[in-house]
Amino acid sequence: MEPFTTLTGLVAPLDQINVDTDQIIPKQFLKTIKRTGLREGLFFDWRKKKDGSPDPDFFLNQPRYHAASILLTRDNFGCGSSREHAPWALLDQGFRCVIAPSFADIFYNNCFQNGILPVVLKADEVLALMKHAVETEGYRLTVDLANQTVTKYC
Repeated sequence: MEPFTTLTGLVAPLDQINVDTDQIIPKQFLKTIKRTGLREGLFFDWRKKKDGSPDPDFFLNQPRYHAASILLTRDNFGCGSSREHAPWALLDQGFRCVIAPSFADIFYNNCFQNGILPVVLKADEVLALMKHAVETEGYRLTVDLANQTVTKYC
């Protein structure tokens, strides 16, 4: 596992509260103990329409967010059952950092153990960053663990 020190990355916004681990990675994708190959299951029920085709409105289906390594989301991210597959799926998608106002405790600790840095910021700060990410294509942030800062990348 690559240690986390500083990350500058493209930001992807998920404007949802109470995202539970069943939404992050649904149960049908839990048949493996490998940490790879879970990208296709990440947010599966939101990524796909009822007919199985990609939902173009979901952020991960939009080309502008394909290389995102920082996920912005809302309160209580990772709640629900304690499945380690949730951070595995996020990491397999390329996310190294998740920024939210709050996290479920087990998910929060699972992130550290799997190479993802969960960052807690105030709700209004997250909403401001989310607004910039939506309005500015290619919006990037720098997350510096040692200095405990999140700054706009220029």
